[in-house]
Amino acid sequence: MSAAKRGKSHGAGLFGKVAALVSLLFGPARTATLLAIMLAVFCGGTYFAWQKVNPRVLASSQYAVTPSDVEITQPPAWIHSGIREEVFRDASLDGQLSIMDDDLTERVGTAFSLHPWVARVHRVSKHHPAQVVVHLSYRRPVCMVKVTEGLLPVDSQGVVLPVGDFSPVEASRYPRLVDVGTGPVGPVGTRWGDDRVVGGAEIAAALGPVWEEFKLQRIVPMPTNSRGATKDYVYALYTHGGTRIIWGRAPNAKAPGELPPEEKIARLKWAAEKNGGLDNYGAQVLDVHTLRVSSLPKR
Repeated sequence: MSAAKRGKSHGAGLFGKVAALVSLLFGPARTATLLAIMLAVFCGGTYFAWQKVNPRVLASSQYAVTPSDVEITQPPAWIHSGIREEVFRDASLDGQLSIMDDDLTERVGTAFSLHPWVARVHRVSKHHPAQVVVHLSYRRPVCMVKVTEGLLPVDSQGVVLPVGDFSPVEASRYPRLVDVGTGPVGPVGTRWGDDRVVGGAEIAAALGPVWEEFKLQRIVPMPTNSRGATKDYVYALYTHGGTRIIWGRAPNAKAPGELPPEEKIARLKWAAEKNGGLDNYGAQVLDVHTLRVSSLPKR
């Protein structure tokens, strides 16, 4: 194609584009076109204006979230530490937090779930002005495990709890599990890693309401003669006066012929009433499976 023809073709194309633009601006569709242009200008101006004032707005007290702006479920009486403050200190909640952050509730929920006292994060919600509400359930200590260094608290699942929340007097009020021979395999807030601790904690949770009434002093795991790949344990209880009580397996062991913990406790109550307390049996050995309690229905 010659240069003259190419120039003529280019001019025709440019003229067509100009004509189309004129048609949009002054033709039948001019109203819609002008509105679209105005909207684009408005949105662009708003975006650039927001980018300029964004840091100041999000840093204002109505949007910025500080530890004091986070409301959590009231911790129970056995927790003395400041859970909220510890979460903000130890977890990855560094930097500026704002209720405008899309991932704020997820970050806060994850941070609280890592605290050793928190059993579950049920819900996290954010509100304006700056407030975050966190609904939690907490772990409950059921016994103290004797280790070389002292006593370590655990919940009914064998999760290790913060020892700093217990004074010596408070620790002495809990059932005590001894002769475990192992320490926790992980940090505070994780399971001990020993089936004996889990079983002992389950028994302690069942006996908690009657521990002092029965004058019980400690729980002791004892291996059975089972030849399976996994060791099987039964547990003995000792009173302060030295009475030994064969409790049997842990509540969740599901062993054939094992009595439920409620029935074991009922039999021990009968034995205590019969002799003025379990302590009064002295050096005798009581086995909850062989105690005959006439007031109980037959199995």
